[in-house]
Amino acid sequence: MALQPWRKGIVTKIDDHTHNTRRFWVQVPELDVFDFVPGQFVTLDLPIDEKPNKRWRSYSIASWPDGTNTFELLIVHAEGGKGTSYLFNEIKVGSELTLRGAQGVFNLPAVLNKDLFLICTGTGIAPFRSMVHYIKLHQVPHKNIYLIYGCRNKADLLYYEELTALEETLTGFRYLPTLSREHWEGHNGYVHKVYTELCAERQPAYFLLCGWRHMIDEARTVLLEMGYDKKSILQELYG
Repeated sequence: MALQPWRKGIVTKIDDHTHNTRRFWVQVPELDVFDFVPGQFVTLDLPIDEKPNKRWRSYSIASWPDGTNTFELLIVHAEGGKGTSYLFNEIKVGSELTLRGAQGVFNLPAVLNKDLFLICTGTGIAPFRSMVHYIKLHQVPHKNIYLIYGCRNKADLLYYEELTALEETLTGFRYLPTLSREHWEGHNGYVHKVYTELCAERQPAYFLLCGWRHMIDEARTVLLEMGYDKKSILQELYG
């Protein structure tokens, strides 16, 4: 895949989503349409270091292709992180960002002829939000879709109302958030308990994993031990 050029992006809107996550809408003026495949990411070149490889930060696109030249990023403020501290403290509406992309191969299977498990933690929900809206918008034929999202507290849930409402309009879609630090009316504990129960019959399935390293490593191990082929598992590491 050819390396894409660096472009100028303009921040058109910012929204504080939770106490430590922020949504940034970025427009690319030189393009009529910013096209990408759901699951892809953009790389930002931030003025935080003299060395290029220490300035670059990559973030999955949280929106879906809509025919415009604007896309959305969902970013958590990492404590002590130079990149996210710059974005949270310096970037305002109207600020310019240098970016490259979209890039990446963390994409939906070409044919959704098996159950689809989208398993994530934290801001790892961003590419999956893009995927499920794309499936709905384009009426992509599919079987069951399970979006299993792990975080600590209900206040940390990202896109909660939106994804809950999507269950009513996207056939076969189930949104299954699970909390590890707070008891509530939904699932409690970690994501592994949720998908292992849903896969008790070992039905044919695809698994896309996105989020914290320890979750991905454990999920991959569990799924292989359950008898699923490694070719049915695709992962994208955050942090």
